[in-house]
Parts: sequence; C-alpha cells; structure tokens
Amino acid sequence: MTLTIRAATPADLSLITELIRALADYEKLAHEVRFDEAVLCEKLFGPRPYAEVIIGEVDGAPQGFALFFHNFSTFEGRPGIYLEDLFVRPEARGAGLGTALLAELARLAVERDCARLEWSVLDWNEPAIGFYKALGARMMDEWTVMRVDGAALGRLAGEAL
Repeated sequence: MTLTIRAATPADLSLITELIRALADYEKLAHEVRFDEAVLCEKLFGPRPYAEVIIGEVDGAPQGFALFFHNFSTFEGRPGIYLEDLFVRPEARGAGLGTALLAELARLAVERDCARLEWSVLDWNEPAIGFYKALGARMMDEWTVMRVDGAALGRLAGEAL
C-alpha cells in the first residue's frame, strides 16, 4: 500500500466538494453545508486564496483531505496553521492516511515557521479525540469556541463605525 499526500489543484474541486459533504454526513451536519462551488473554487484557488487543501491518496486513489489556513498568535508573534477539516473515507481508515495528512501539516507548519498546528473536534467524536491524543495533541479545555454568523454577523457589521 502506497500513501501519497499532494496539494490540491482547481481540477480537484469536485473531489473536494464530495469529501466536504462526506465529512458533513459523518459529523451529522449535512444540513449545514451550503457553499456555492464557484465561490469555493475562487476562495481556494483564486488570486487571493483563503485556505489550502491537501489530498491524501491510497494506491493512487483519493481517500481523504485536509483543508487549512494560517492564523496568527500575538503571544508567539508568529503564524500558525488552523486545520478546518480533516476527513478520511471510512474504507481507508486504519491505513495511516489521517496520520500522513497531519504529519504533512506539521511539516508545512515547521517549514513556514509556524508556532503551532491546531484544530477543533466535536466533543462526541471519541475515535478522533483518541487518535489526536495518540499523536501528541492536547485538549484546550480552558478555551470555548465563539461564533457570530448569519443575521447576527450582519447586525454586528452594522455596528461598525
């Protein structure tokens, strides 16, 4: 078995959308997927990309992906990599692809002089939590994710000076 990790290209857009939908199904969040493929393509591969994608292959067949972007730590004074999505198709789990995808992100973080690699995980996803801990990740229990979106985002934007 051969594992390969490669950077995604615009030709991978349909694959990326398929994997995003498969991840959403797994997370029981399919009802939350509402992206427009043309906009997604522009945001990933346009003149100012907002995120990057790597594709994981097993024996040449795409079986997973990681979508990530840079954030910044003011305390460290350096960028970091935030992993937005990581997904390996169920039939390819156990082959080491998830580890290979995370290892590639760690390699990119070191190469890009990033202070850290971080992500969120659903609290019910015990298999993923165990997997991440086995790789050396630690829970950041003292932090709570906050979000403003939809109408609340529009209202807050209206408060801008």
